[in-house]
Amino acid sequence: MANLKTIRDRILSVKNTQKITEAMRLVAAAKVRRAQEQVIATRPFADRLAQVLYGLQNRLQFEEANLPLLKQRQVKRVGLLVISGDRGLCGGYNNNVIRRAENRAKELQKEGVEYKYILVGRKAIQYFERRNQPIDAKYTGLEQIPTATEASMIADEVLSLFLSESVDRIELVYTKFVSLISSRPVIQTLLPLTPQGLEPHDDEVFRLTTRGGNFEVTREKVSMTNRPFPREMIFEQDPVQILDALLPLYLNNQLLRALQESAASELAARMTAMNSASDNASELIGTLTLTYNKARQAAITQEILEVVGGANALNG
Repeated sequence: MANLKTIRDRILSVKNTQKITEAMRLVAAAKVRRAQEQVIATRPFADRLAQVLYGLQNRLQFEEANLPLLKQRQVKRVGLLVISGDRGLCGGYNNNVIRRAENRAKELQKEGVEYKYILVGRKAIQYFERRNQPIDAKYTGLEQIPTATEASMIADEVLSLFLSESVDRIELVYTKFVSLISSRPVIQTLLPLTPQGLEPHDDEVFRLTTRGGNFEVTREKVSMTNRPFPREMIFEQDPVQILDALLPLYLNNQLLRALQESAASELAARMTAMNSASDNASELIGTLTLTYNKARQAAITQEILEVVGGANALNG
């Protein structure tokens, strides 16, 4: 009977855990939808900014614009801006982006280039602090659905490092969102900006939908309809001055997009991890229930044998 009670307690414990994992899956799904709405809400500004930059690019040669954010320097020190999460329970999301950043640091070391980290997320901070790595700035406690204010705060630090020549290049290490079951850590040069990085390209928006009762995320291409400014357009200010004012906004937008992609990747990874945990809990409950039934049947059989044995002893 003691064994039966232990199994019953274990089944109850696993069922409670399953309720928690299922709740966490649904919460992550709701946050993915919020992230989706934010991406859609920020697209009009991003599109208009891209159109203006495209028009300026066609009006003047960026290579001839002597602007600090476009200035190419000999690379002696690189700042690695790493975006991770504050929490776990999201599969290999944090480990993958941390490993990508660590491998990039090793590559720079082999090339004789110094590096320092700008870290976003408690997991990356804990990892690199334990290994006594050079850390210039740390950011934790950000909203799970990133905001433009947070992106601007991080961008200010990045700009300060680059413009003060503390670093000669800023590389962004983040997780690109692909689908609910797929994401990949990527590296993007954030500063200095290059004309190639400002070319128009098709944007993407991810949408959370359901199919057959299951969540899924689809990505759709959004065509960019940039057109050059009319040749007769007259600028009240020098186009170079306009460009100088717009490039920091473009940098903020790039960083916000990376934060959004990382947040969506983390939430999708958490959804997948919690879904797997719920499925494993269901299997374990089935196994424990079968074990409980077998043990209960054996106990009942034993009790019947004891009663029959006792009756036979009285009759004998």
